[in-house]
Amino acid sequence: MSSAPSLHGGNRIDEAQRLGCRPEQLLDASASLVPFPPSRALQGCLRRALTDNTLRDYPDRSHQRLRDVISNWHGVDPLMVLPGNGAAELFTWAARDAASEGVSGLPSPGFADYGRALRCWQACQQALPLPLSWSGEMPQPFPLLSNSDVLWITNPHNPTGQLWSRASLEPLLARYQLVICDEAFLPLVPDGERQSLVSLVVNHPNLVVIRSLTKLFALAGLRLGYAIGTPERLQRWQQWRDPWPLNGLAIAAGIALMADRPAFERWIARVQGWVAQEGLWMQTQLRCLPGIRSYPSAANFLLIRGDVSLVPLRERMAHRRVLLRDCRSFAELGERWLRIGLQQRSANRRILAAFKALLR
Repeated sequence: MSSAPSLHGGNRIDEAQRLGCRPEQLLDASASLVPFPPSRALQGCLRRALTDNTLRDYPDRSHQRLRDVISNWHGVDPLMVLPGNGAAELFTWAARDAASEGVSGLPSPGFADYGRALRCWQACQQALPLPLSWSGEMPQPFPLLSNSDVLWITNPHNPTGQLWSRASLEPLLARYQLVICDEAFLPLVPDGERQSLVSLVVNHPNLVVIRSLTKLFALAGLRLGYAIGTPERLQRWQQWRDPWPLNGLAIAAGIALMADRPAFERWIARVQGWVAQEGLWMQTQLRCLPGIRSYPSAANFLLIRGDVSLVPLRERMAHRRVLLRDCRSFAELGERWLRIGLQQRSANRRILAAFKALLR
């Protein structure tokens, strides 16, 4: 029996239980995470946590050291940085602000967690349908305008992988009471930082940029993200939160990963090189398969569309121990769409071999 669509990928434990196998037997391409093993900095940090007081002491509620290294990386005031328990926690507080500003416009298809966050505060929202056809030239102009008061942007867009140009996004700041820009995947995109809105926050108090280290370092289990906004806005969010929203391991990991700038830059270069190489290779291979169409993407995931429903294909792939992202939770998509998280070459070959066996 096919499982119900999930709002997120990465449900390997649940899927293993459903399929009657061990989680490590599954190739999880439903989540879009870097496939590399943890960096040396992260491994060393976690080992030290077992011998110092990281696990014993309450976490630093001010997150001062973590805010310092994040602000140094982006060249902003530390007061403009608020670390969070993953980007998802920060969406919740962004949605509370959005609820007070009026109607939120959500590009569709889009990440379902924005809607979840808005529903927490009974906020009004409207879908802004995106064209479901686009060229492979990146970056692209943002194609939407709306009468909403708030605009939620994902750059690059999830699930399409479209990279929006900063030149097309900047004028939107004069049109909306609040713009929330989710750049969780942007550090993975080759030359993607040129399209970031981070540097615009200082002169645009109606802009909030939210980032995550989850995708870049495959830290979904630690939960670590951050918002960049005006100090007044972030201080308000801080007052709404639980006393210790970040655990000590996440704080220590963030400091260890971002404090060593040369090492951080090397990691990003490695990740972006992998996205460029594997993304192009995988798209080329997918074009040769019958019955499906692969769409251009600047990110570390690819959206595919079938001539017919792909739900049975996803289930048969799962029984071959390959998990793909069910796209029925993305409004405007449905049963004919799947998303593939890029892997290293050997794992990408495994995905393609399963496709070829099932699409004959």
